[in-house]
Amino acid sequence: MAANTGVIKIENWSSRLSFLMASIGFSVGLGNIWRFPYMVGENGGAAFVLVYLACALCIGVPLVMAEWAIGRNAKNAISAMGSFKQVAVENNVSAKWSSVGGMAIMAVFMMMLTYTVITGWTLDYFTMAITGSFTDINASKSQNIFDDLMSDPIRLIFWHSTVVAITIYVNSRGVQSGIEKAVRILMPSLFCCMIIMVIYSSFVGDMAAAVKFLLTPDFTQITAETFLLALGQAFFSIGIAMAVMVTYGSYLDKESSIPQNAFIVVFADTFVAMLAGFAIFPLVFANAMSPDAGAGLVFQVLPIALSDLPGGQLFSGIFFLLLIAAALTSCIGNFEPVVAWVKEHFNMTRKKATLISGLTIWLLGISSILSLNVLKDFHPFEFISLLESKTIFENFDYISASILLPIGGLLTAIFVGWRLPQSVMKKELGLNDFGFSIWLFLIRFVAPIAISIVFVTGILS
Repeated sequence: MAANTGVIKIENWSSRLSFLMASIGFSVGLGNIWRFPYMVGENGGAAFVLVYLACALCIGVPLVMAEWAIGRNAKNAISAMGSFKQVAVENNVSAKWSSVGGMAIMAVFMMMLTYTVITGWTLDYFTMAITGSFTDINASKSQNIFDDLMSDPIRLIFWHSTVVAITIYVNSRGVQSGIEKAVRILMPSLFCCMIIMVIYSSFVGDMAAAVKFLLTPDFTQITAETFLLALGQAFFSIGIAMAVMVTYGSYLDKESSIPQNAFIVVFADTFVAMLAGFAIFPLVFANAMSPDAGAGLVFQVLPIALSDLPGGQLFSGIFFLLLIAAALTSCIGNFEPVVAWVKEHFNMTRKKATLISGLTIWLLGISSILSLNVLKDFHPFEFISLLESKTIFENFDYISASILLPIGGLLTAIFVGWRLPQSVMKKELGLNDFGFSIWLFLIRFVAPIAISIVFVTGILS
C-alpha cells in the first residue's frame, strides 16, 4: 500500500514484525556491543546497568513513543522535518518547530560520516580474524594492528566505500524490498552469533565473574556522573533525536500499538547490550584483563583474549561478524531519514535521492578518514574553545552526539509535552487516562530536566 504525493510514495511496513525488526535493528548497533560494555566496565558494572535501565524506561521509552507518534500523525510527510511541520501546522502551532526535525536529520547525517567509517573497521577486523591475524598476539601487537589500520587511508576508504555501497543498495530498494529484507537476514544473524558467543564464553571464560560484575550492583559506585553517562548512552543506543524513529513512524499503520512497540524495542536493545556483556566480560576476566579498557575493549583487548583460547580464530570471526550485522542495521536505519528528506524536499524518486545522499556521505566521510592519519593535526574549529583540539572525525562525532542529540531530544519533549494539544498525543498513543498521565509527566518534567542537566554538564566539562 502506498499513497502518491507527486513522485513521492509514502510506503508502509508489511507487518508489525518487520517494523519491530527494523526499529530494533537500528537501535541495536555498535552502541550496544562496542560502547555499552566498556561504559559498564568503566563505571561500576551492575550499578551502571541499573541506572541505564532507569534512564531507558523513564526517558527513552516516552521519547521513542513521541517520535513514532509524530511520524505516524503526519499523514502526508515522510521526513522528520516534514512531519514536525505538518503536525505543528495542523494543530495551530508555529511551523518553526520543523527545525527540530531538521536538527535531527543534521545530527544523523553527521553521525553517518563517522559511523560508516567505524563500520568499515568491523569489516577489516573480520577479515583479519578469519585469516588468523590475531593468532598469538599480545598487547603490543594488538595496538600495532589497530594503529596500522588507522594510519592507512586507502584501506579505510576501501571499507568505508564498501559500507556506503551496501547501504545505498539496500535503502534504494525501499521499505519492504530493501530495509525489511536486509533486517530479516541481519537481525537473526546477529542474535545467532551473539548466543554462540555467550555459550562459548561460558565454557572458556570466567562467567561467574562476569555475572557478578554485571548483576551485583555496588551502589557506592553510583555518582552524578553515572546518571549523566547512562542517559547519554540511552540516547546513543536507543537512537533518540536521530530522526529515524520519526521516519519509521511515518511508515507505521494506525492499528499498531506505539506503547507496546516502544517497550519491546527498548527491552530488546537493552537485552542485546547485556548479552554483549556476557559474551565479552567472561573472556576479559579469564585473561586477567581490566574491564575498564575503554573504547579499545572490542578492537584491541578482545583479539588478545581470544588468541590463545580453543577455537579462538573461529570465534573471533563470529564475534566480528555479529559486529558487522549490528553496524550495518544501524547504517541502514541512520541513512533512511536523510534519504526521506532529500526525497521529500526535492520531490525525487527514492533511487535518485538514495544515490545523491549516499555519494554525499561517501565523499564527506573521506574527510573523517583522512583526519585519522593525513590530517590528524588539522583542527578546523580551533578558534572555538569547545572544539579547538578536535579533528574532523571528532567534530562530527561531538557536534552530533553531544550537542544536536540532546538539544533535539529536549525540544521534542517540549513540543509534544507543552505545545501540542494533549488530545492529539493521547489519541495517537492509544493510552488510557492513567497511562497517558504517566507518559505526560515523564515527557513534560523528567525528560527535559534530565536532558538539560546532561547537556549543560557535558558542555561545561
